[in-house]
Amino acid sequence: MDTTIPITESIFWIGVNDRQTHLFESIWPLPRGVSYNSYLIKDEKTALIDTVKHSSSTNFMDKIKLVLPNDKPIDYLIINHMEPDHSGSITLLRKLYPNIRIIGNKKTLEYLNDFYGITENVQTIDDGDTLSLGKHKLQFFITPMVHWPETMMTFDHTDKILFSGDAFGGFGTLDTGIFDDEVDVSYFDDEILRYFSNIVGKYSAMVQKAIAKLKDLPIGIIAATHGPIWRKDPGHIITLYDKWSRNEPEKGIVIVYASMYGNTEKMMEAIARGIGTEYEKCLRIHNISTTHLSYIIRDIWRYRGLILGAPTYNMKLFPPMNSLTTMLENKLLKNRVIGLFGTFTWSGGAVSTLSEFAQKVKWPLVEPVIEAKCSPDAENIEQCVLLGKNMARIINDTVIS
Repeated sequence: MDTTIPITESIFWIGVNDRQTHLFESIWPLPRGVSYNSYLIKDEKTALIDTVKHSSSTNFMDKIKLVLPNDKPIDYLIINHMEPDHSGSITLLRKLYPNIRIIGNKKTLEYLNDFYGITENVQTIDDGDTLSLGKHKLQFFITPMVHWPETMMTFDHTDKILFSGDAFGGFGTLDTGIFDDEVDVSYFDDEILRYFSNIVGKYSAMVQKAIAKLKDLPIGIIAATHGPIWRKDPGHIITLYDKWSRNEPEKGIVIVYASMYGNTEKMMEAIARGIGTEYEKCLRIHNISTTHLSYIIRDIWRYRGLILGAPTYNMKLFPPMNSLTTMLENKLLKNRVIGLFGTFTWSGGAVSTLSEFAQKVKWPLVEPVIEAKCSPDAENIEQCVLLGKNMARIINDTVIS
């Protein structure tokens, strides 16, 4: 979107689309870009909620001028989140609007100084504090560790809009519109889960606390800093976040495998056949050598069953699989079941390391665990089929509330 868009009569979206950045946070692929959403409230006093990444500052400043007359000041900048994709334009903003007052919580203002050396004309707010702009009354809710220590949300009691920061946001540019009734919601649901599972999910307990804190607000619109604005059905995104942060997976199985010369892949195919004899619904198979970890983690967060298989490499677990298990251990996922398989030639290492991972995360282990030497023989293949069947039966019997 190359223009400003009114959300209500006096609140405007002045965000930007980023189609240039290849990796979000230099880690997560952006095949369809990302939006940085900023909002401007026009009232007796004017308030800007968050800014955008420094590389988009020129476009951002042009949008501000489209909404405000040249002689109209911005009275307040409210910072819900200090990560530089949302705070990167603050230095330039202060040059154009030198009297702007910056509002944030104690931790926000600490980071404001650490990142940009700004300590003047700032105002510290506490949880529940309010700010009157005239017609609009804003209230601030500190929601730490969703997903940084300073994160907070701002609620406009007048128009019933929750400016939620990174919470409820996701990857993808806003091409056909900025609202949930103007975009492909199914695409954004997937990209919001990929965002949540890789960036926010580790802090699920804090997400639950934030949802509980906000439960009595009459929320009519949710306006996050990434992705669509939820005006038609804000309850949809709240329900998803609630489910994901409760670690309530859907019925389904994910197989993640690696294979250098096709031998471990033969085992994966036998497992998939075993699953197919007992289970006909959601099966996702990922080759860890060709699929980015963010998509794999997204699917593991979504589904209950996980089967991991890899070859031994230099007497250790195949490196990309080792990266996955390290990341999964960090995510603190619960309520999963796991199956394991792998290969070795002269020395084991893959399956023993996967077994150690399963013990660390405390997920129930589905038998049998299969380790083949060099290439799987008929007995190995038979055991792989059995592993698939056993996993499928467990998932079939899972009760999803």
